[in-house]
Amino acid sequence: MSHPMRAILERWKAAFDGHRPDAMAELFTDDALFLGFLPEPVSGREAVRAYYEAVPPGRTAEVGALRTYALGEAVAGGFAAVTFLGGDEGAVPVNLSLVLVRDGDAWRIRHYHVSRVLGR
Repeated sequence: MSHPMRAILERWKAAFDGHRPDAMAELFTDDALFLGFLPEPVSGREAVRAYYEAVPPGRTAEVGALRTYALGEAVAGGFAAVTFLGGDEGAVPVNLSLVLVRDGDAWRIRHYHVSRVLGR
């Protein structure tokens, strides 16, 4: 069986590349902690939806190296190397870490943290 992080990242990439903020928000828990490129963390699905709504259409993401872990059957997570493309800044490489929780039959993102990678 594939690690749940792989499936979440596939859905995340499809929603990001398609500029679908509602689909993106559905990947997160109601009380998700989210630290993107804003100076402060935000919390909750509506804040996540608003964050991705502000991303200009045409931006895409390449998802690279992946490391995963599991803590029992209800918590998992990992790290991915992601490069955002299509903005004024050109390619923006980041480290993305996620903590996932099982929500019924689905996995959702409970904690999202992205940090820029300098020199890559």
